Amino acid sequence: MNQKNIGSFLKILRKEKNLTQEQLAEQFNVSSRTISRWETGSNMPDLSLLVELADFYNVDIREIIDGERKSEIMNSEEKETLKLVADYAENEKGILLKRLRIISIVGLCSIIVGFVMLNLGTENNMPVYDYLMGTSFGLAMGALIVAVFYSTGVLSYLRKNIKCRNSMKVIKIIAILACAAFLVASIVASL
Repeated sequence: MNQKNIGSFLKILRKEKNLTQEQLAEQFNVSSRTISRWETGSNMPDLSLLVELADFYNVDIREIIDGERKSEIMNSEEKETLKLVADYAENEKGILLKRLRIISIVGLCSIIVGFVMLNLGTENNMPVYDYLMGTSFGLAMGALIVAVFYSTGVLSYLRKNIKCRNSMKVIKIIAILACAAFLVASIVASL
């Protein structure tokens, strides 16, 4: 797959429809800069957008991927299969984003609680108060680490490469241990 050829082909298809990059961007709800990146081959559209582009230009998706016209037309079963795959990928991305939002909210709330406690408890010498403050900072740090693991793909890499029947349980244990390590470190630091 040659991205430059794909980009050139997408540019040809756009010009055949007498559209500017801005008009096409508006049609697909993306920026004109994104269209430019597609056409230069520096970036490629998502799978779901490839299916929509093929429909819009009335070409076979394989033609777009190959970067040249073919004589055969993609049958409807193949298009439906590709749409299902694209929907599945979008659903997976949605689940990941939902998890990241939850983790981020927990971390943000924890750090806010920690800073409020830090500012309000300057005269307070109660060990429980310091413990709770350290716990909130530790929870915030643990949530940050888990969010980084999610967003960088470390957790999905571990899930794919751990040869274990219950790989998700192992990943959850790793995430919990990371949070616990920072909780302990925060508690020790606050003493």
